[in-house]
Amino acid sequence: MFISNAYASAAGAPQGGGTMELIFMLAIFGLIFYFMIFRPQSKRVKEHKNLMSSLGKGDEVLTSGGILGKIAKISDESDYVLLSLNDTTQITIKKDYIAAVLPKGSIQSL
Repeated sequence: MFISNAYASAAGAPQGGGTMELIFMLAIFGLIFYFMIFRPQSKRVKEHKNLMSSLGKGDEVLTSGGILGKIAKISDESDYVLLSLNDTTQITIKKDYIAAVLPKGSIQSL
């Protein structure tokens, strides 16, 4: 009574050209993912790996927690580094937490 009847329209079948557009859009999203996310991340990982391999005794470093120190002891078989914060204080940290190598004398200038 209050609801009208719904009738199907006599329109034609949907067109079949959508698969190529879908493949094209997926390719575009794949390229965007590669250039915006994957490539910069792999570049950062490569730079950090080069930084870890170039560490040596006496280097002044900055940790990801903001601690400045001088490397007192480093070993190739262990993933840990002994940092000297001053003449009496030394801490042990994991190599992965070293964020940057500072220029020589930067700790003394602070």
